[in-house]
Amino acid sequence: MASQSFLDQVFAAKSPEDSRRLYDQWATSYDTDMTAHDFTAPRIVAELAAKYLSNTPNSSVEILDAGCGSGAVGLELNKLGYRKIDGLDISQGMLDVARKLEVYRDLKIADLTKRLEAKDGAYGALVCCGTFTHGHVGKEPLEDFMRVVKSGGVLVATVLETFWDEGGFSDEVQRLKTNDMVEVLENEVHAYRKDAGGGKLLVLKKI
Repeated sequence: MASQSFLDQVFAAKSPEDSRRLYDQWATSYDTDMTAHDFTAPRIVAELAAKYLSNTPNSSVEILDAGCGSGAVGLELNKLGYRKIDGLDISQGMLDVARKLEVYRDLKIADLTKRLEAKDGAYGALVCCGTFTHGHVGKEPLEDFMRVVKSGGVLVATVLETFWDEGGFSDEVQRLKTNDMVEVLENEVHAYRKDAGGGKLLVLKKI
């Protein structure tokens, strides 16, 4: 099945089970397909995380990669010296691919639309790349994602540009800010896929 066909199908997924099934099927060719699309978001996300974690030694920061997929962001974080990285994904097939990279401390199946099992303030940072998009995850988990980040820690996430307004992300980020839960550090559009533009790079600091 061609990569574009997989992209079309995952964007059109109607349920977590649809996503799980499609990503299990796509897992073995996903990295090759995304390389063909010049998908640079994983590197950008890792570099932004490092930028805002610069006051903490890389070796001590615990990072949660929510929607880790085949492990592209974990690999980029590992290159930057981060070693305590946990990954969550809905697809066992993707986790199997990610495990082979040997850059994650722990990998678990998780539905990101549900409350995370992690304790409050468990992580210095949470990264989420390619998950806030059509057919995947909406704005709803943002508050729970921030719950598992410690005070002063950051969330770094991509949000597909066409999904930002449609998915109500602007209102949700403003709500979190108004309630003194987060500080917005960055919220800019980046081009990170050569044939489809890109999206918002959202960086939130836990207050």
